[in-house]
Amino acid sequence: MEQPADVPTSIPLDSWLTKLGQSSGAPGGGAASGVMLGIAASLLSMVAAYTPDDPRAAECARRVVLLRDVALQGAESDGIVSADFGAALALPVDDPDRDARVRDAARRAAESAARLGSAGMDLLDEVLVLREIGNPSLSADLAVAAGALAASLTGSSINLRANLRTAQRHRASAAELSELRADAGRLTEAQRSAARITEELSSEFDG
Repeated sequence: MEQPADVPTSIPLDSWLTKLGQSSGAPGGGAASGVMLGIAASLLSMVAAYTPDDPRAAECARRVVLLRDVALQGAESDGIVSADFGAALALPVDDPDRDARVRDAARRAAESAARLGSAGMDLLDEVLVLREIGNPSLSADLAVAAGALAASLTGSSINLRANLRTAQRHRASAAELSELRADAGRLTEAQRSAARITEELSSEFDG
């Protein structure tokens, strides 16, 4: 029997969205951020495919396909992490193991968000490549891809920072979280860059 947390992104989209809308939290916002990242990667792959005369586009296409796989694998993994986190939070407040369970689960959830965010930052580099060389007939698709990427980075940033706060409230040490806090700072900057690029690309259609 399928475990509640084991929701592969390969199932039909309507089924996945139904599961996302349920009260299990697995998949949840982190997995949704991963799926949005996969959508952004696929759109960038399409833009690259419509740019056949530049060898840089073919290289870009190969990279974004790999990043799409990373995004979808990350979405599935995040659902499992999210279920573990929910189970820890559901423990009775007087359970002597609750603090440690929540702290560890929150840290793992933060690590999951950071991994998806790292893939998103790599994909942001590909947006910049295709902004320079991409087929101008696909400029709207490039703008949509940038918007999906910005949304994914926003979700990963929020989840990472929220999970760090929970871990800290349950007595995680500063040293334990220092690398993840650095990841959070980088992710915030990437999210702002993606949002700015999206606005710049979409503004080309005004007037």
